[in-house]
Amino acid sequence: MMLNELEFMQQAGLDQETLELWIEEEWLIPSRGADGFTYTEMDLARVNLIHSLKDNMGVNQEGLGIILHLLDQMHSLRRTFAELVATVHSLRSVSEK
Repeated sequence: MMLNELEFMQQAGLDQETLELWIEEEWLIPSRGADGFTYTEMDLARVNLIHSLKDNMGVNQEGLGIILHLLDQMHSLRRTFAELVATVHSLRSVSEK
């Protein structure tokens, strides 16, 4: 599901100023389409995570940046590891033939 900026702000409960700040801080990285930014369900999930970290756990702005950066690195490493495992399995099946 792709959302335009207005739909996203309504569903995420964000105002324009907050959205622009979060994009500037790279807490959100929307896709740029012909009609402006577009957002996904993953972006909505990230907004919920940010709200939870701020509101429920008391994480400040600097801490949020660090946490989100580390989470992004972790997800990137998981993808890389999954690709590596798939490559090893395919090489193993080739060598067994």
